[in-house]
Order: sequence, then structure tokens, then C-alpha cells
Amino acid sequence: MPSLLQKRWYGYQTVWMFMLQLVLIIFVSFYNWILGLIGLCLVCALAYMMIQAERRFRRDLVKYVTDLTYRIKRVEGEAVGRLPFGILLYSEDRVVEWHNRFVGGMYDKESVVGMPLSELLPPLPQPSKDKKDSRAGRSTVEVVANERFYELTIDHDERMIYIRDITELAQLRERYENERVALGIVLLDNLDEAAAGMDDQQRTALVARVASAITEWAKQHRIYLRRLSSERYLMMLNQKSLNELEQSRFVILDEVREMTADLKVPMTLSIGLAFGTERFSELGELAQSSLDMALGRGGDQAAVKAGQRLSFYGGKTGAVEKRTRVRARVIAHALRDLMQESDRVIIMGHRLPDFDVIGASIGVMKAADMYKVEAHIVLDGPNQGIEHLMERVDKEEALARRFISPEQALGMMTAHTLLVVVDTHKASITMEPRLVEAARRVVVVDHHRRSEEFINDAVLVYLEPYASSACELVTELLQYIHEKVELSPLEATTLLAGITVDTKHFALHTGSRTFEAAAFLRRVGADTAMVQQLLKEDLQEYMAKADIIKHARMIHGNIALAVTEPNHKIPQLLIAQVADTLLNMTDVLASFVISERPDGLIGISARSLGSMNVQVVMERLGGGGHLTNAAVQLEGTQAEAEQKLLDVLDEIEKEEGLFE
Repeated sequence: MPSLLQKRWYGYQTVWMFMLQLVLIIFVSFYNWILGLIGLCLVCALAYMMIQAERRFRRDLVKYVTDLTYRIKRVEGEAVGRLPFGILLYSEDRVVEWHNRFVGGMYDKESVVGMPLSELLPPLPQPSKDKKDSRAGRSTVEVVANERFYELTIDHDERMIYIRDITELAQLRERYENERVALGIVLLDNLDEAAAGMDDQQRTALVARVASAITEWAKQHRIYLRRLSSERYLMMLNQKSLNELEQSRFVILDEVREMTADLKVPMTLSIGLAFGTERFSELGELAQSSLDMALGRGGDQAAVKAGQRLSFYGGKTGAVEKRTRVRARVIAHALRDLMQESDRVIIMGHRLPDFDVIGASIGVMKAADMYKVEAHIVLDGPNQGIEHLMERVDKEEALARRFISPEQALGMMTAHTLLVVVDTHKASITMEPRLVEAARRVVVVDHHRRSEEFINDAVLVYLEPYASSACELVTELLQYIHEKVELSPLEATTLLAGITVDTKHFALHTGSRTFEAAAFLRRVGADTAMVQQLLKEDLQEYMAKADIIKHARMIHGNIALAVTEPNHKIPQLLIAQVADTLLNMTDVLASFVISERPDGLIGISARSLGSMNVQVVMERLGGGGHLTNAAVQLEGTQAEAEQKLLDVLDEIEKEEGLFE
């Protein structure tokens, strides 16, 4: 019996009372032993009766507790069996040992004891550290069984699973997600170019045809479409419709392009969509930002911003060349004003600079010189690709002194210093990213298609994907930034060499303005013979390229893929040159070259003749570039990089096809 019952409040008092009675009886016996004997008999009888009463009390108490325990266990078992949630016990080999009625009702069976968990709950995962809650040994997952949703709380230590039906919650959650609002802007991005030469009636008819196609497309996907102008539309839709658009890969882009294919310049659309925030003002800003991203990548594509995810669809055509130079003149005047307000100008390009970086940098430096502003070019060390050019530069001491190291540039940086970034818009791949962080004012001059990473706080951005090179853009700026442009033969030749390299000797990615820029440089003293000398190849390099080319094979019909031998490190420039060379082969529409670089990364260079967008391929691997010229650097082995590339090509082939 518990000590609590043995030590009741009257227990010890009773004992002391009997002892006192015995003392009294002994005292009385000294005077009258008969009275003492009678008293002793009475005390003994009383003690016997109390002992019997205590025994009955304990017997009744034990019976009461036993009955109560039985009732509690019976009710407890009944309650567990009828709980509105499931309880399941499983063995070490993950077989069901016991469960309550709720679990049987999930499968319309009386018992599922003995069934493996893999059959009963196929999606049930193994314990995962990242999903564990604050209680040690527990994790929570959601599964679907018999078209109903259940939340499972798994106690791994006790091998027990609590199951809660959350079907209504899951349906409400799905409905909430599907009905969240997305905002978009549709723009006819080349209406002026497509309608060039048309009269008002023809232009109106063209816009009406395209508007009819867009309206029908919007009705099909339950999109509210509001026309803002002749070339701009506002879209309002929910997430479910947005998912349908992404699955269809925005087929309206192809429909409009094919509908107007008979025009000299087919009509193309650009779409910017935003999703993921409840504030309409923020949605509008994100939609406009997505549209700017699509236009910055050349148009004819859709950009979808959903939270941290930015996806691109389309982009199969090259950027349309803008025949007007109004933007170039405006940018030139703005750059002139920024230079005059600065104490010095620092020009920087991407790591492993090429002819385009050096040429564009020299052009910007000459623009600063025209207004007597100190200017320097950042160069991060020797580079095999520009070795011949830098040898020529070193012979001209005045020009050679203008090249400084990244450390020197950081020391020169002040609050009034202007940083001009050429041939890239990604801070992470510049020669010295710390310069971008330290600069108060940054100007970006680039010809690459805009990617998700961008120097957003730049005070001036001249990003034109239609241009062949940064040298072409800088050459145009030079013609408007000052009335009289003075370039030395070497400086003009360097700018021309940058255009020549990026256009593959004026064979790819050229427009009328490319040749106009080249003609201007020729007039101010560019030497074409010197360009050829600067671009001459070393015999050993040529043999190294031939050794890589012999490993090439054809995939997907018209794609050349070359993978170098393992542990054979090749400079990035040589990898790119091999990809260019492969394009000259018969029936090759695109080429990919994979090799280990001296820095230990795996480099992939991609080239195409325009019928395949290699930029999209490289972006899915984490890189970027142009529609016809792109690259990426990966960690790992060449075999892993090759498999990733093949998987991406297979994925694009299934989704929309590799070639137009």
C-alpha cells in the first residue's frame, strides 16, 4: 500500500491513544487488579475491531483502484481506436505492427497489419535532418493516399506515425496558390521596323491582325487583356493560367512571328510577367523589370519573374538592329556630362580580357581625354589572347602607362570617380568586383543579352544586344561625344580588331551599323593589315586546336560536340576558338567544346549560326552569352559536365526543339 495511505492523519494518534490507555490500565491495576483486567480486555477488543476495520478499508480501496484502472484502460483503448486521427506502429524493418481504426479506414480495410510501409505509404521518405522539428527524432511530411492528403508526424525513436487528414486544407492551399494574381505586359517590340514603308492603312491592318491573335490567345488561357496603346497590352491572370502559359512555352511568340513572316522584318513580341507578391504596385514594377529583361536580351521572348526564380521562354531570333542613332547620341551626351563631373575615369572589362574589352576600353579612355579627364584602364595581368596586342601597346609608352592593376585602381577610387564597365554587365565576372562595390557611379556599355545578374545601381546603361561588339557601341559613342575625334592608328586598329574578332571577320552577327563603325575607324587610321597580324595564330596553338577537333562527334544531327582528354588543361580562349572552327564544318549548325581550364574549372564554349539559341542552353547550366555565342564554367569533372550538357539538350529538344 502507498505510504500516503499508511501515514493517514489519524494513524499515529490512534497508536499513541492505545499506549496511553495501557499506561492507565497498568496504573489502575496497582489499586484494583480486577478493574485493570477488565480495562485491558476492553482495550484489546477495541484494538481488534480497529484492525479489522483497517483491513476492510484496504481491501475495499484495492478493489476500487483495480476497477478504476480496468475502466480507464478499457476507455483508453476505445478512445484510441476511435480517435479522429491515425496512429500506426511499425517494426525495425518498416512493417506495420499495429494501428487504430482511422488507418484502416484510409484504405477501406479492417486491418493493414503486416503490410510494408513502402506499399502502404509509397511516398514516405526516410528520416531527413533538414525536415526534423524541434523535438528530437521527429519529422513531418505530407503524402497522398486514395486521392486524399495526409500529414504524417513520424517519431523515429518510437517507430510511431501520427496521421492527420488535411485534404480540405490542401485543397484550400491549392486553390489559394492557383488564384494568386500575376501581372504582365505584352509589347510589340519591333512595330516600327516591321511597319517600315507601310502607309497608315497597312500599318493599322497589321496591328489589328496581331491584336486579334493576342486577344484569342488571352481568351484561350483565361487572361484579362487590356490594350494600353497600339503596341502595349496589360495582362492580369492567376497562377494556374501562368503555369499553363509556361507549359505551352508561350506559343503566341511563334504564332505572331510566323503570321508576319511575309514581312521584310517579321513582327515579334516581348512579354514581361511577375508573380509572387500580394502588392500590385510591386507586381507592376517586377512586370516592367521582366519586360526590360526580355528586351535587353533581344526581344521575341517572355521573361517570368516568380519570387527568386527568373525564367525565359522563346528568344529564337536575333536582336533587331535599330537603324536610328538617336539613343547613341543621347547616351554619348550623358556619358560626356558624367565624365566632366568626375575627377577621374576608370575603365574595366571582364576577366580574361579579349580584343573587344581592350578596344572598347581604349575608346572610352580617348573620350575622357577629349575633355581633359584623367582616365585609366584596369588590366589584371598577362593574357595569351591579347599577347600580340599588348606587345604593340607596350611600344607606345604614353598608352602603356594608362594600364593599371586592380589594386592601383582601388587606391585611386574616390567618391567622384566614374567607373565604366565594358563588354559585360555582371559584376561577378569583372576583373575586380570590389571596384564595382566601391564605385559611387557606374556606367555599363555592353552588347550581350541581359542576364538575371545585373549591375542594377548603374547611373547609365548602354546595353544593345543587336550590336556585334562593345567596340561597335563605343565607336558610335565616339562620333557623338565630341566634334573632332582623334585616334592614333594603333587605337583605331584596336577598336577595329575588337569588331573583327566578335563578328568572326564580319561573317556573323553583323548589321549595317557594324560596317558603318568599321568604315569610320578605317577613315581615322585603322590598319587592316595590322588587324590580320594581331590575329595571327601560333603554329602550336593551331595544332592543339586540331588535336581537340579530332575528338568531335555529331549529336542531334547538326550539333558538333568535342570533349578533350581528361587532365588536359586548355585555356578558355583556345576552347572558344575550337568552337568557332567547328562551325565551319559541313552540316554543323551549332558546336560545343568541353575542356578543363588551367584554373581547374570545366569550361564549355557554345557557338551557333543563328538557328539555335545557345544562350538558353548555357543559361540552364549557369552561364550565359549571346544567341550565337555563349559559355559557362562548371565545377566537377568533364564527364559530369558532358552529361549535364546532353541532359539539357535532350530537355530542350523535348520541350520546343533545338532548331527553328
